[in-house]
Amino acid sequence: MTNPPRRRQHGVGRAASGHAAPRPAPLLPRPCGGGGAGPGSGAARRSCGRGGGSGKQVGNGPRDRGAGRRPPRLGAPGSHRAALHAALRKARREQQLVSKRLLREDEEERGQDGAGRAALDPVSELLRGVQRGSEDRRGWLRRLRRALQSKETQQEFVRLDGAVRTLVGLFTCSLPDVQLEAARCLHELSHSSDAAVAEACVPVTSYLLTYLSGHSVELMELCLYTLGNLVVESEVVRKKLLPQGIIPVLSSCIQSPHEAVLEGLGYVLSQLLQAKEAPTEIIPLVLDSVLPQHMLRLVCSGLKFGTGAAVEFAWCLHYIVCSHTANVELMSLGAVPALTSLLCDIASEISQSDSEGLELLICPVLRCLSNLLAEETGHEAQPQDERLLVALFIIMQCYLQQHPFIVPESLWLLNNLTADEPFFCSALLSMDLLPALLQLLPHSQTVSMLVLTVLCNIAEKGPAYCQQLHQQAALPLLLHVLMVPDPEVVGQCLELLHLLFLHWPQVGLGQGGHQTLEQHQSTPELQERVRVLLDMALHPLDASAFSSSPAVLSTFSQMT
Repeated sequence: MTNPPRRRQHGVGRAASGHAAPRPAPLLPRPCGGGGAGPGSGAARRSCGRGGGSGKQVGNGPRDRGAGRRPPRLGAPGSHRAALHAALRKARREQQLVSKRLLREDEEERGQDGAGRAALDPVSELLRGVQRGSEDRRGWLRRLRRALQSKETQQEFVRLDGAVRTLVGLFTCSLPDVQLEAARCLHELSHSSDAAVAEACVPVTSYLLTYLSGHSVELMELCLYTLGNLVVESEVVRKKLLPQGIIPVLSSCIQSPHEAVLEGLGYVLSQLLQAKEAPTEIIPLVLDSVLPQHMLRLVCSGLKFGTGAAVEFAWCLHYIVCSHTANVELMSLGAVPALTSLLCDIASEISQSDSEGLELLICPVLRCLSNLLAEETGHEAQPQDERLLVALFIIMQCYLQQHPFIVPESLWLLNNLTADEPFFCSALLSMDLLPALLQLLPHSQTVSMLVLTVLCNIAEKGPAYCQQLHQQAALPLLLHVLMVPDPEVVGQCLELLHLLFLHWPQVGLGQGGHQTLEQHQSTPELQERVRVLLDMALHPLDASAFSSSPAVLSTFSQMT
């Protein structure tokens, strides 16, 4: 029988391949979408700041990702930046990030210029006011912008003859105040959930790219978020932007010294990288540019220069990794040691100061590193650095209560570190981190499965490792796990017991162990494995030979 292919699940692959010892848990790629304990579902979608859903398993922030737009009302640059970041943090925890973002002026301005009346003005009258060219053109644009916050008004506006053309003309005029108000009107249109509205904005895309080379940070930020919103909604827009040179423009823009510009750029790029055509049409262009090395640089400098842009580019790297098209290139740039060092720095930071907001950076960094190690060539780049192990446990301890979604993310990486090489298995035991790992067992179903999978990785390494697991009182906790009413968790626990009996028959079941096992004899998917383990427990001296038999290996290889 040949070894089964790597499986994207928490189960431990097993195969009778000429030796008695079962295979370690396969490396588990984290999805680029949702599921599990982290972000929501959906192909190549993210949450919590991003979540994921297909290909590689993602898990981030509260994984209730809904489809839907990203509605934080962001304040004007400078004045409400703290509130802006607070809104983004909340949205990243609660909403899917394949969504749109909206930059709006301060809320107090809503009371000026007849904002309430704007909703009552016919959109055709607003357009005529904008077209008249009076001294109050900026005021008419402001009223139009507020009216365009309505989906119905957006749809009506793009159907009016010459409406979008008028906005484009004003957007490209030489009057900075008028140009900025026209840009805000276009930005409101870009936020529409109607693809027809987005496609009506196609004539402006080349100008949006042009103004990314300008000197106004506020205008550049508006252009970036408008582009990002248009990219989300329409493949037509994406196909228009590629030949217009969006990737070279972003490559130039990524060297900007302005955090707001870099964060907006990361938003645009992340939306492009999540498109269904990204692996074949977009990522190759990105790889041929200077973007990857700058993204990695900005992610790793996030602790020094602000986490906003670092979070965006960490998700960009995650989407590239999830495409399976560029991991050799990323590893050649030193992504594995760079991200390893970043996690160690983050662990040091959160253990000394307030860590609020850093979970948004930790999540995609964990996924990037975990997925890189899950590649066929990932083990060649695996870091042999005990500091990474310590960092993972510090991160889990710090976020267990306030941001528990970080725990399965960390355990997923820990699984991939311990799956093949014994280095981290030995380090975990020698550094006395096993008690901290065992304490996580009752936390949740997802966490329990991942902890048990890591323990299986350790036990698979042989008698010395199983002996240490036994000496550190793992068995009583495992017997407690056997009492939970979850067949999947119990099944993984039985897998671990099988490995312990196989490599260290002296482990025994202890007082009450037989009765605990027997209670699962009536569960169809567990009863055969329970029978095998009871026989092994009754004949410990024959356990190794017994568990090496084809029948036993077949029984445990069926575990999912």
